[in-house]
Parts: sequence; structure tokens; C-alpha cells
Amino acid sequence: MNTSTSHSLAQTDGSRRNAAKGEATREFILDEAVGLAREVGLSGLSIGMLAERTGMSKSGLFAHFGSKEELQLAVLKAAQHRFDDAVARPAFEAQRGLPRLRGLFTGWLHWSANQPGPGGCVILAAASEFDDRPGPIRDFLCTQQDGWLTGLRRTIGFAIEVGELPAETDTRQFAFELFGLILSTHHHSRLMRDPRYIDLALAGLERLIAHPPRLAA
Repeated sequence: MNTSTSHSLAQTDGSRRNAAKGEATREFILDEAVGLAREVGLSGLSIGMLAERTGMSKSGLFAHFGSKEELQLAVLKAAQHRFDDAVARPAFEAQRGLPRLRGLFTGWLHWSANQPGPGGCVILAAASEFDDRPGPIRDFLCTQQDGWLTGLRRTIGFAIEVGELPAETDTRQFAFELFGLILSTHHHSRLMRDPRYIDLALAGLERLIAHPPRLAA
């Protein structure tokens, strides 16, 4: 191996190490930012506040997030990735049909109700904060929540395909009611600190399965 090749390989290895270090730093920052957003709300999150929390300089944070809005969007995306890893992916490993629907719903309930620290689910809290504020944050939340409803409808559709729900089941209405149960459980279980609301939500799912909404004739 000649000197030029050795130098090139060393540069490549150094670049990889720097990239890995930069990614690890960003993940650390986002972990802290998600926790901080739970405490102060997404709108209250700032570069300066995060600098104090992480012990980093504002200029160092601006290298990762060029503005408060970019930071807020990064926090929402990080929260979504964590939800996917903890709830969506495990649920979609289950058999298509009611096992997958029950797994997704149950996992979602526990995720929403049992988020650590104050504030609960960052995304649901942000939806309340930004529902009347036009802009990129609200646009992202609308797209994200529409994706959640679409995922629920698709899961319900699988149950129809395998014959576990009637062919005339109204998937839009079914998904809407399921999402309502999730939101209600999040609100009551966190406000009242009573896990029995999860049992009520699960009973609500079984009622919908037994008596699914039907498409209009």
C-alpha cells in the first residue's frame, strides 16, 4: 500500500468517526430537547434553554439546528421515530387482522399514557398548542396525525381482508373512534393518574370490534 492510499484511508476513517460522533451528539441533544419540550411545551422550547440543559454553547446548537423552528420540527420527528420504534414496528410484526389491530391500539395506549416526566406525549401536547397557529409546525402535525389515522384505517382494512371484520365496515369511522379513545385515555390517565382508563379504552375497542360501524347503504 503506497503513502497516498494510506493517507486516503486515514481520511476516510477520520470522516466516519467524525460523522458517528456528530450523530451521537445530535441524538443526545434531541433526547434532552424532547425531555425539555415535555416540561415547557414545544412553543416554550428555545436554543438558549437547551444550551443550559445540555451544557453546550448556543453556537454549537445552531450548528445542528439553525433556528428555534428547526429545533421544534426536529423534536417532533424524534418523538415520531421513538413512537415508531416502541409501538408501530412491534405491532406490525403481529399477524394481520385483529391481533395486529389490538397490538397497535394497546401499545399506543400505554405509550401515550406512560410517557416519563411531565407533559406526556410531545406530539399530542404540541397538537393542542399549535392547532390554531398556521405554519410549518402545524403543517407537520396535521400530516403526522393524518398518517396515524391512515395507519389505523389500513390496519382495520387488513382485519376486513382476513374476514375478521365485516366487508361493509366503515374504516374511516372506526379509525376516528379508535383515535378518540386514545386521546381520551391520554387526557384522563395523565390528569387523573388512574390506569383504569386504559381498561375502559380496551373495552371500547372490543365494543367496536363486536359492533363495527357500517358504511352507509
